[in-house]
Order: sequence, then C-alpha cells, then structure tokens
Amino acid sequence: MAKITLDNLAHSYMAHPRGEEDFALKQMTHDWEDGGAYALLGSSGCGKSTLLNIISGLLIPSQGRVLFGGQDVTHAPTAERNIAQVFQFPVVYDTMTVHDNLAFPLRNRGRDEAYVAERVQEIARMIGMEDQLRRKCSGLTADAKQKISLGRGMVRKDVNALLFDEPLTVIDPHMKWELRTQLKKLHHDFGHTMIYVTHDQTEALTFADKVVVMYDGRVVQIGTPEELFERPEHTFVGYFIGSPGMNVIPAKVEGSRAYINGSNFDLGTGYRAMEGKVEIGVRPEFARLSQTEGLPVKIRRVEDAGRHKIIRAEFFGHDINIVAGEDENIGPDMTRVRFDPAHVNVYRDDWRVAPEGEAA
Repeated sequence: MAKITLDNLAHSYMAHPRGEEDFALKQMTHDWEDGGAYALLGSSGCGKSTLLNIISGLLIPSQGRVLFGGQDVTHAPTAERNIAQVFQFPVVYDTMTVHDNLAFPLRNRGRDEAYVAERVQEIARMIGMEDQLRRKCSGLTADAKQKISLGRGMVRKDVNALLFDEPLTVIDPHMKWELRTQLKKLHHDFGHTMIYVTHDQTEALTFADKVVVMYDGRVVQIGTPEELFERPEHTFVGYFIGSPGMNVIPAKVEGSRAYINGSNFDLGTGYRAMEGKVEIGVRPEFARLSQTEGLPVKIRRVEDAGRHKIIRAEFFGHDINIVAGEDENIGPDMTRVRFDPAHVNVYRDDWRVAPEGEAA
C-alpha cells in the first residue's frame, strides 16, 4: 500500500500548450492517504481517466510529479509501480482457463502453486465463478470476462494500489451491487489504496470513503458522501450529486439575507459583501411547499417516485425541484416555497462562500 501524492500536476495532450484551456488536467496538488478508498467522479471528458493513467504510469504528465509513499515515480514504468489496474472493458487471455487467468499475476511473480490455488479459489468465490474455473475464456460473455479482469486485479495482496477505470460498465445491474460490496470487503480486509473511476454517483458514493469530484479538468472537491451532499464546494458538485441535484438560483446576498427578484429570505447567518456571479444553492430535500410562508412558486407537475414525490416548479423564471414525503398532500393552494436556512449555501462565481464565523 502507498500514500499517493500529486505534486503540482498538470497535463496537456498538445505538444506546446499556450494557456490553461489547452490542458486536459489543470494544475493540482493533492495527497491521497495510504489505505484510502477513493472514487474519481465526474462527467465524460472531465479528466478522470487521464489522471488515473498518470497515476498508473501509462501517461507521463506535462508537468509536476507523482509520488508513491514519498518516492518519485513520475517517469517510472507501470511495472515498477507495483499496481493493479482494471480497465473499462475486459482484458483476458482467451486461450487460458478462468483459473489460469486469475493465477497469472501470482505465477508471474513466482508464488508457489499451493498459495496460487488457495488465492484463486478465494477470488473465484468473490466474483461468483467457482464453477467455471476450468472453462476456457474464449466462450464467455463480456460481463463474465470483466469479472475475471476484476478478479485478476484483486488476486495480489502486495500491491501499492488498485486502480479501477469504470470497471462495471459491461456488468449486469444485479451483479454490479454484489461486486461493489466485494470490493468494499476487500478494502476492509486488506487495506489496499483503491482508486475507482466512474461517472455514476451511486457507484462512487457506495464504494468510496472519499469522493474526488472532477469538473473541466479540475478536482473541485474531495470529501465524504455526507460532505458532498451537505456542503458542495462548487455548484457542479451540488448539481451532479443528488437526484434531483441541488437547485442553483441567482441572488443578491447582503448580510444575512438573500434577495431574489424583489423578494427576500433569511439565510440564518451573515456573509461579507461580494461581487461577481452570486447564487444560492439549496437541495430539493430542504425546500418545502407552503400555503402562506416563503417565496412565490408555480407548480408544473408532481412526479411520484415511490418513497417520495418530486415537485417540478417554476421559481422566478427558474426551474426548481422540491422533494416531498410520499404521504404529503400537495394542494393547489400551496403556492409558496420555504428554504431551510441551515442548508442553504451561497456561491460566488460557482465556488462556495463561507459564512462569517464558519470554522475552516
């Protein structure tokens, strides 16, 4: 296992980048703790796979360093980094059996056959392929082959890090949940440093101790699922995490009050004067319809999601979402919305502004 340090790291696929816009990865410095389980989360094209490939050694960064346990490995080949990587699509040896595919990394390092057999059996049990160990891989389905790729990545206990690049893309939905559970168990049992790339927030939030959210080549927030939900540091985090995502509404903020189109409400805490693009962010779970209190809102439709209702509404020309309980009655006279001040965030130019007196 190893602590992974990204020191002043940036990357461009251009030979001579002229500005920040030419960089697929913008400059970043981060420490990822030894034994941590991290998810790299973001939409397609945000730089997740580029960053993972730099960490694994498949790509040399344009600037900065990568350190494993304090040792500079920026220019070290993948084989010298002692990592295991699982890719988005299956990589298996079709002419080998399932058993021999799983055994390959161990045999390649000279482990004795008794240990190989024991470890292969353990991993086969994890991925649900004990009864197919003697079968050739050439006739297997894509999701079965990907389970073998996952198993081969997990078979070694001595790696510095396990890297997963959207590994469950071709896995059927039922098996996805089971494999994520097995990955969590593997992390709990052996304490490997794990980095899991995904665009699926459910995968990220259920797998990781900390989620690394990327947007436009930047790491915009690293935090626990609770931190990302309660206190998004960037409007993208608020919008991307949650279903529906956070409501982001242009506003003017003066002291402890927010002003929207002539109406205003209490933020519960004070803010310093600010210029630029100012917005408030409030999650649908912390907005409530009312007959008499709050700001005017026009309901467009109500969607029954089973355990709750999603109210799609118009708020001063902006679309907003409100989450209500499954038993909550939504009457035609409920034309106002109240926000819980304890769960309203203020943003300037997309970045969260800390209220006065908030601890760092």
